[in-house]
Amino acid sequence: MQELKLINMESVEREEMSWLVEPYLPFGKISIVQGDPGTGKTTVMLAIAAALTSGGELPNGTIVEKGNVIFQTAEDGLADTIKPRLEDMGADCSRVDVIDESDNPLSFSDQRIEQSIIQTGAKLFVADPAQAYFSDMNSAGGVRPMMKSLAQVAERTGCAIVIIGHLNKKGGKSAYRGLGSIDIYAAARSVLVVGKIDDYKRAVVQDKINVAAPGKSFSFELNPETGFKWLGECEANVDEVMCGKVSKPSQADKAFQIIFSALSDGNEVAANELFKIATDENVSIKTLKRAKSELGVVSTKHGDGWHWRLPNYNENQEVQNQGVQPCDEKTAFLTPLKNEEEKTNLEEEISV
Repeated sequence: MQELKLINMESVEREEMSWLVEPYLPFGKISIVQGDPGTGKTTVMLAIAAALTSGGELPNGTIVEKGNVIFQTAEDGLADTIKPRLEDMGADCSRVDVIDESDNPLSFSDQRIEQSIIQTGAKLFVADPAQAYFSDMNSAGGVRPMMKSLAQVAERTGCAIVIIGHLNKKGGKSAYRGLGSIDIYAAARSVLVVGKIDDYKRAVVQDKINVAAPGKSFSFELNPETGFKWLGECEANVDEVMCGKVSKPSQADKAFQIIFSALSDGNEVAANELFKIATDENVSIKTLKRAKSELGVVSTKHGDGWHWRLPNYNENQEVQNQGVQPCDEKTAFLTPLKNEEEKTNLEEEISV
């Protein structure tokens, strides 16, 4: 009969979660990055690995402390694909190691994973793709022991372990779109899904997180001419990225966003500065001014030209007393169009 051992929770010392990329990739846990072929799953992890080795910027905007990486790949050549891409992203390749599988293929229950993490002090271990490291990824009996072993390695070493996986062609809930047993998805503490926005832009959506509140979706660009670039937060959801139909913001939406971003803190900004931002974002001045009118933006002329600001509470309350009711967040500051603002429009048009 096996000896009974109990762990009393009073003796357990509480620890706070630590993150490689908060709240997407936790240290000491398994995460999954999955998507259809060609969407940029591997590129996302190469970019994060490059940032980690060089002390660069992560997708959440933080600058990471330099660390070592083990990047295990079974699909791409090290010399002609992985190293060139790492170098193009500014990685310190002296901090990147790969377990040599030429004589002995690796699996997720292999002791060499933990040995390599301990020997190199790696903060990130990436396995790409998942199916290369399971002996049987379609049954609970084949998956659970390996995922348990891998989770224990992550916990003992404090390393962020990331598995890259493809999606199957089935429909239905996102949890069942990953290749192999649902137990793979269940064992991960965080699951990110990568999908296309357009030819060059991609979205990353957090589909699952067990150890924190979910993070906002973010995007990146894969441009043949300019290379890889983080683009910041976006509005994509998991259903959109899985079906490849991420909705694009309209010109009007962009105009509203430009105004809110510049003026939401009570700032007063030069109209010409907002016109320049709009032009850079491919939003017409006419569309920007239409959004300005709908939001009731107040124009004031100073010595250096016209300046815009959002109406204050009293101005907005006066508008509502006149019977104008905002219908959504875009029109939360609606004011009547027939006011002094109309008198300034022509002068502002001339100043553009």
